[in-house]
Amino acid sequence: MLKRLELLSRQGAIRPLDYQFAKFIAATVAASDCEETRQLVTLAAAQTSYELGQGHVCLLLSKLERGHVLGLGTEHSSQLLEGLPALETWGSVLSASAAVSVGHGATPLVLEHGRLYLNRYWQFEQTVASRLKQSSGSASSVAVAMPQMAAKLDELFARSYTYLFEALQKLRNEEKAEPDSPQARQAEVCDKLDVVAAGELDWGAIDRVLTAATRASDLAMLDTLVPNAVCLNWQKVAAAVALTRQFAVISGGPGTGKTTTVAKLLAALVTQAMQASGGDAEQVPTIKLVAPTGKAAARLTESIGAAVQSLAIEKEVKDLIPTQSSTIHRLLGSIPNRVEFRHNRENPLHLDVLVVDEASMVDLPMMARLLDAMPPHAKLILLGDRDQLASVEAGAVLGDICSFSNQEYSPEQGEQLSLLTGYRFAAAVEGGAATVADSLCMLRKSYRFHAQSGIGQLAKAINGGQPHQVEQVWQQGFKDIHQYPLCTESYERMINMTVNFYRDYLDAIEIGEKPEKVLKAFSRVRLLCALREGDFGVSGLNQRIERGLMRAGKINPGDDTWYVGRPVMITRNDHGLGLYNGDIGIAMLDAEPDPQTGKRRLRVYFDMPDGSIRAVLPSRLPEHETVYAMTIHKSQGSEFADTLMVLPTDFSPILTRELIYTGVTRAKEKLYMFALPEIVHRSVRLRTERASGLAQLLG
Repeated sequence: MLKRLELLSRQGAIRPLDYQFAKFIAATVAASDCEETRQLVTLAAAQTSYELGQGHVCLLLSKLERGHVLGLGTEHSSQLLEGLPALETWGSVLSASAAVSVGHGATPLVLEHGRLYLNRYWQFEQTVASRLKQSSGSASSVAVAMPQMAAKLDELFARSYTYLFEALQKLRNEEKAEPDSPQARQAEVCDKLDVVAAGELDWGAIDRVLTAATRASDLAMLDTLVPNAVCLNWQKVAAAVALTRQFAVISGGPGTGKTTTVAKLLAALVTQAMQASGGDAEQVPTIKLVAPTGKAAARLTESIGAAVQSLAIEKEVKDLIPTQSSTIHRLLGSIPNRVEFRHNRENPLHLDVLVVDEASMVDLPMMARLLDAMPPHAKLILLGDRDQLASVEAGAVLGDICSFSNQEYSPEQGEQLSLLTGYRFAAAVEGGAATVADSLCMLRKSYRFHAQSGIGQLAKAINGGQPHQVEQVWQQGFKDIHQYPLCTESYERMINMTVNFYRDYLDAIEIGEKPEKVLKAFSRVRLLCALREGDFGVSGLNQRIERGLMRAGKINPGDDTWYVGRPVMITRNDHGLGLYNGDIGIAMLDAEPDPQTGKRRLRVYFDMPDGSIRAVLPSRLPEHETVYAMTIHKSQGSEFADTLMVLPTDFSPILTRELIYTGVTRAKEKLYMFALPEIVHRSVRLRTERASGLAQLLG
């Protein structure tokens, strides 16, 4: 067995790590087993390690019953399985091995409910499940004063009749519209005011207000005619959920207002604390904002800052809401060359509220370490899009948690939410839902992508998993999405378009703009790829774009790796420099000459999460790569005004619905997709499934 696994490792079918782990199990722990059992445990160890490399937390024994192991075909799988016990007996055979324990972590491998884990990952999953269940089952440590908080939420999520009035004006002015059509006006009211119980309203009285209105303020009479009891504002519900629970998840696609919601939520939390303490600002909770990567943290800092400033609240409350975010690594306190962090169960974080953005990118080990470092009283709020790609490393924590989102709130939680939001939640069956369901809220309405937005419609169709719906979106002539079936001509067009887009940031360098403006100009555009290698991968496309920019006279690399304008992305954390995987910088000359040499030195400038600019000599940078093009995986947590996306001409298992959705939703204004339609269709049908026991533990 070990000889066969070693050969597979040399051939690249499995990782050297998979083989070495199997070798360790065979040589040390399983020596007391009989030969047949030892062979099986050795293969199972390699398979479990292999599954981990594929993003799965564990090995589902039921998966092996189909006769395929280590991603091999039927013939090679049969050779490995020859002489081993029947597949249906694997569970009982493994449980009898000295290398495997059942339901506890005393051995290198743990077997539980038909799932085989590496000990460490079983412990991670147990930690996450126990901490989340503990937090989900308890209300916030600060009692919610319902009448006061309901009034505050009404104030923070107050209706604006501006958009409704504008929609009514458009109906009146459009040549093809029927000005006297009450149905069209009713549809606008339902859309703009989030009406979900239209049958309960007096539409005759409402329509008289709509037709008589000459300005937005005239529509204020709808406060009475369209009460909150029939309007379901999911942003308001999300804030109410987070107010009433110690742990909360706010999930939604791009433009659904996750950042706006959390800004209003933090305002409510600060107000709640000040009311409870009689106005003492010292009693306001310590709030921290984090994201998995430096780029995502920088985006959170920018977006939360803008959202807080736009709130119509007292200045003293606004000043108490933090807007600076950091990475999870920085928050936990990375220790160079060690996987442990300074903050853990024995040395918990000093905070009362933690907001984690882009939570879909947080893998199982990191979530376990984060939860382990949370103080028992602290509130945890996860923000993210459950439909995005799961984390690069093992696990799909946000997806597992959100698997309960279709369950109704418990009667107790429904009653609390009704009091806080004014909407009448239907009475749920007592004891019918998992406890964690009371901590979830899915934002369903996009404010960025309206009905005329192709990006939003395309993302929705992709999530539906139906290729014909995707094709229908392309055929509707939206102005913000452009499709180019991939061929030699369109490939060259993609390179030329990318080169032209990148002229802006290089022109900014040329005229001597400050680094922050250069970085902002560069961040408006990106070419996204599914693969790393080849003509359709990051490495090949970076070279072609670089050559295109050279021909255009915009860069001058010469024989050097470094040149003015080179964009790079950090690929390995450097805690000393404060640079982390995913941080992007651009090489520029210093503004002033070096006093000793009289020459301007080349430095790489980075936009840090706190809004500052850091300049680092190229020789001091940790591992990095050129980043005119980047993988869709690496683009998570970012958005670009103009997004180009290319898929390979040959199908690969990496092409999934989540990958396509994530790439499309990086586009803020325009999307240019270069791909064969059949590749897109096949990818949309393929959904990522990650083996895990977390959902079962939470249930």
